[in-house]
Amino acid sequence: MPNGDNWQGDVLRDLRGGAEPPVRDAAVPAGQAPAQGFPPPGGEVPVPALGPGGQPQGAAVPTGQAAGSALGHPYQGQVPPQHSGGGQPARHPQAAVRSTPDSRPAVDRSLAAVGRKPRSGEPFAARAARALWRIVSSSASREVAEATRTAEMLQQPVTTGRQIAVTSIRGGAGKSTVAALLGTTYAHYRQDPVLFVEADPALGSLPVRLGAEDLRWTTGDVADIVAPQMSLLDVTGYLVQLHDNAWLLPGSQGQIGAMLDTRAYERAMVALRRYFGVTVVDCETLPAEVARVALSAAQARVLTTPATLDGVASTYAVLQWMQSLPAHVIGGTVVVLTEQAPHSGIDLDEAVRTLRSTGTNVHVLPYDRHLADGGTILTGLLAHATRTAATRIAADVFQLSQKRH
Repeated sequence: MPNGDNWQGDVLRDLRGGAEPPVRDAAVPAGQAPAQGFPPPGGEVPVPALGPGGQPQGAAVPTGQAAGSALGHPYQGQVPPQHSGGGQPARHPQAAVRSTPDSRPAVDRSLAAVGRKPRSGEPFAARAARALWRIVSSSASREVAEATRTAEMLQQPVTTGRQIAVTSIRGGAGKSTVAALLGTTYAHYRQDPVLFVEADPALGSLPVRLGAEDLRWTTGDVADIVAPQMSLLDVTGYLVQLHDNAWLLPGSQGQIGAMLDTRAYERAMVALRRYFGVTVVDCETLPAEVARVALSAAQARVLTTPATLDGVASTYAVLQWMQSLPAHVIGGTVVVLTEQAPHSGIDLDEAVRTLRSTGTNVHVLPYDRHLADGGTILTGLLAHATRTAATRIAADVFQLSQKRH
């Protein structure tokens, strides 16, 4: 992109045919301290008044920090200090007022008995056979060397937050599952914060896959609340905390009819990008408008498709269309074929070769009993082949995201 410090602004301006992007980071006047403090949990949240183009009036970046630079928070690599309160943020005279939403369970409590005990991703016999094979073969050292190389790729530093969009052409392609696996992998290997954003408000399954229990603030809510003067500790007060320094911003509270427009998505992503090293966005299925904007603004894209004949055929048609777009679009796209049954009804090797002929990287996520159950993903129960594939996919996608500044 022509401007490495504002790559999203450039993309969004291009999408509008040269119009200015809706949000830009602004600098703080010298000597002005950034605002601190969460609004009271049961009170009202002041929403900054928006100026021309959707920019919050009075928005600012902490002194001495360039807009869009190096994640923009002072706690990277160390435990943030305890929040001291700081009181209610100053209310702008023209600010709107938003009431704090009530928490809702990610899964209705009455359905708690429906889920069974989580299963291991592979049968005991398969696990025993693999353990024996590692003892009698010489492959263990090669696996360790490959795992070390992959970890090094995943731990590379970033200058600006990487945003990775995951989508599919149709529902049931494993989109949310792949997004959860990618973000979980980044959170495990990286020291900087990782954010999951659900840009699919239509009863998306990402919170369930990540084990979130209660949901409150959504992407649409946070778009009007987060301001550049907030600290990381302020921002995470509106998010669902997960394991391994990761957070979730859900798309809805599991309510039918929830909406997310492109302007709200743009404001949320531009406001949040400097706080997190990697952001994984679980998009709507194509050709939804928010999904198109998310794919255009992201630095890497993942297109999931079921390992079926119709899934491969429709994905191949989309990739051929993408070849007519700027080269970085298809060059920064990874296709993930998800096996949803123990034995695929297609020739996977041939399918991979066909899809790779369009210039994209292609991976296969093998069938896994644990993933097939559809509940919370517990990495300790994943099959060895699934963990290996997920790590390789995450490393490949992250490498592509680093090539686009």
